Amino acid sequence: MNFLFTPGHEKLLNACYPPSLLTSGPDYSPNSQELSRLTYYASNHPEKLGKIGNELEKRVKTESRKARSGNIKMRASLLITLAIFQSLAKECRRDIALLSTSLIASVENTLSNASGDLELVARAASVVIYCLDHFTDGRTDSSFTENYISSLRQFATLSSSSVKDVELRNRFRLVGFAAITGAINSEALYNDSLQFRTQISILMRPVLQTLLETDLQTLGKQADGVKNAPISPYLAEFRTRPVIERRAASIHVHVDGENGPSMSDVSSAALHAISSLLEHVNGSQLGHIMGSCFDSLDQLKGWSHIEHCCWFTLKTAEWAQYQYRYAVPTWLVERLLESRDTTDTQQALTAMVATVFTSPVPLINLSTSDILANLVTLLVRKIATDTNDAILPSLIKCISSLGRHVYYSDQIHDLAAELITRLSVVEMQGVSSRGDSDYERNRAHALRCLTIGLVGLINAADDGEHEKLEDQANGTPSSPGSDTKHDGSGDNDRQSRRTRVPPDIWQDTISLLSDADYSVRADYADALVYYLVHEMPKDDDTVDSEPHFRRVADGAHMNALLHPSDLSSKFVHALHAIVFILASTSSLHLSSTSNSSPRPDALEVNVEPATPVAETHTLGDNLSQHERRLGNAHHSRTRKIAAALARLEKSQKLSPSTSATLSDYLLIQNVLITVHEQLPVRGLMFGMHYAKKSECDSPEVMARVHTIRYVIAQVWLTIGKQWGSSTLKGIAEKALASLPSSIELPPFQATEIGIYHSPPEPVPLSSPDSIPQWSGVDTSAALSALASDSGVQEAIGLDESQLLSALSVQWTADAALKFSVERPSTYDATLRGDGVSPLLKITPGLMHIENISLQSLTRSNRGVGVTDLREALEGRSSMSNPNLTRPGSISTLDHGSSVMGGESRFTQTRSRARTKKRAVPTASGEVLDVLNRLGLGKQNGSLLKASFPALQSEQRSSAMK
Repeated sequence: MNFLFTPGHEKLLNACYPPSLLTSGPDYSPNSQELSRLTYYASNHPEKLGKIGNELEKRVKTESRKARSGNIKMRASLLITLAIFQSLAKECRRDIALLSTSLIASVENTLSNASGDLELVARAASVVIYCLDHFTDGRTDSSFTENYISSLRQFATLSSSSVKDVELRNRFRLVGFAAITGAINSEALYNDSLQFRTQISILMRPVLQTLLETDLQTLGKQADGVKNAPISPYLAEFRTRPVIERRAASIHVHVDGENGPSMSDVSSAALHAISSLLEHVNGSQLGHIMGSCFDSLDQLKGWSHIEHCCWFTLKTAEWAQYQYRYAVPTWLVERLLESRDTTDTQQALTAMVATVFTSPVPLINLSTSDILANLVTLLVRKIATDTNDAILPSLIKCISSLGRHVYYSDQIHDLAAELITRLSVVEMQGVSSRGDSDYERNRAHALRCLTIGLVGLINAADDGEHEKLEDQANGTPSSPGSDTKHDGSGDNDRQSRRTRVPPDIWQDTISLLSDADYSVRADYADALVYYLVHEMPKDDDTVDSEPHFRRVADGAHMNALLHPSDLSSKFVHALHAIVFILASTSSLHLSSTSNSSPRPDALEVNVEPATPVAETHTLGDNLSQHERRLGNAHHSRTRKIAAALARLEKSQKLSPSTSATLSDYLLIQNVLITVHEQLPVRGLMFGMHYAKKSECDSPEVMARVHTIRYVIAQVWLTIGKQWGSSTLKGIAEKALASLPSSIELPPFQATEIGIYHSPPEPVPLSSPDSIPQWSGVDTSAALSALASDSGVQEAIGLDESQLLSALSVQWTADAALKFSVERPSTYDATLRGDGVSPLLKITPGLMHIENISLQSLTRSNRGVGVTDLREALEGRSSMSNPNLTRPGSISTLDHGSSVMGGESRFTQTRSRARTKKRAVPTASGEVLDVLNRLGLGKQNGSLLKASFPALQSEQRSSAMK
């Protein structure tokens, strides 16, 4: 009924309703002509939109309440009212903010009162999608926000509908996901960070529930088409389109003749929703999404579906924007650290982390160092609590898989250094208090896990790089690699663009080869062999290699290989010393107090030839003051050397109390053979001597001696094969042919790289009642055969007599240990010019007159160049060069330079008055004499360090005689 004073907008509204509401179905649409008048009036009078919205909101409240009680007429009127709302919002999209508060209140009221009516729900969802989600600018008030959040909860509930009728349930879910997709593409989701977290916590639950209810095969097929076939052509660039151009997909209920939707349709809708969401979010928003997923999985108890969790995590990383993908594994690791939940949760999280890392999806900006630190911290914490924790293998796999993502050349180098530092800390301090009864077991288990993870990290980096290169060559996308078996054989063709882990970093782990626990020794021996084969720089890295041996091209390269500053040489020295300790010590356990007296040399029979250590001063003398300031890393190494020396004191003679097992000798054999295969020159020149002296001649001791001789024979055989010496091979094979049948090492058991395995058990050395005599390889004959080989002579650069003399020099384990940590002498460093002023390089030749102080030469800050050298050689006045002015009263000529860390060796000398002027060489003969003293003339001066100090010392001794 129209009253006289009825407002104009109400008259227009009333005219939109059909005369008979009950017969207006099934479309329940308003009168089209009157609706056009209303929308035209509202678009030209935006100030009336608020009144129109309020009027429609009042009608919706009344109609929805009566429709809930079964009033069919009010239900039809409610459908028409919602249609009027939709048309007004569509035509007045520029001024949607004036209508949005009433609109969302009406939708929320409808959903609250008619949530079981599919047609009403679909009409309400259309209103939200058409009118609100697509046209709002995201600016809201408190009333709007409250009703909007309530509406989202209602749609999320519809997306998780549990109606018994399958077709009806799927239709409810499709309507709910249509509304959720609209909300995901709305500015209202991204306008406020606080509201983003609130909305995401609502939206993610139905998505995850649907994915958990769908089999992985179906999800895989649907995911392949998500990117290529979006739900709407407008969604991909929806938020960049002007409001006037935005459109939305249509939502409708059942149409006669159509089959009902399946679960596959529902899961496809869920995938489109999450895909659209991930295309829009930034890094922090992606983190909130991950947090909401964790909460939803808690509520749904979905952690037991590990495969689904891994699949969803991988797709999340793949579909997220390229520069924000790092947030996925970062949040996974953080949740893993905070998790105090059941084992299912932790196993699922670790599996998800490993899945992301092993995938080919790039994760730029990923903080690999922080990730590694968190994983190692959790690993150690778990071991300290329970060494049998079920997630330990998964954590090791996570650490290993982190190596698949290398984004700068030094990344694996840095990660390995951090892991080795943690290994050193655990080795010295353990993972629990020393008073704990499980201290030793926990410590050993932690060392094993970290060692396996370290090797897996390096191997994963090589595998990942290898696959990338192969995929680029084949033009195929890369895929996650599978773990490979480690059988001790090397793949020398591996090429990588990353920086290798240097020997001085890995050297901090060598002490693990003599650890008191056999399982630690066994796992570390495998890791060491892998490092020697795949990671450590080889002798022929800068020269060409021959089929049978690696040829060292010239004497200069030979000097580089055998120089005391060579890192690989120090590494080999330390390795041989630790192997010697393992083979002969009576106990690998360290007591609280140890004797520091020098250990007499008790070993007579040399296994491998060796180059001697020229200096025999104590370990403390080898450590400069500069090194003492290097911090914990240096202190760790010196403590390990001290522990090795303590074990060395127990290596007097072979006896029944020698601790090495039969399995240990197998480890020694594998390590030494690998050294000679991968580092033939260094392995040959830095050898070791084993003993045959013993406390007694009991069968047990003789069995040990024969086992050592068997290992020696195998090493000699490897040397013969490596250098192509048929004579040496014949000597070794002849010795092995006469081997007693009672001597046999246990079979080698291959392990998977980077995969946790149960602790290996050692095979004890048997003690037969009697054992036949066996002398093994004739060392003298083997050395002679090796020295007479032309290939070895050409590679080393010495003739037969010199080579035999060099290879026969006595070797001691304590000297090798000291050599492995000593720095080059200050005098040698000065000659090489390691960061020293150029004038300091020539002072040993120029300063042949007393009272010339090195201190005076370094007083000036002016750069010194070729001109200064020319002035010195031409004999110009010293006053022309401020670097050659009168020195101070304290002479440093007899002391090392402070640049090389020799401050602690400075002592004040007696001052001497300077009475003579400096003699200046002016004649050509004198200049030639100076050049000779500098080493620029003949190369036989005392300033050049010999390649083989022992040979030169012998030559000087013979000359004196």
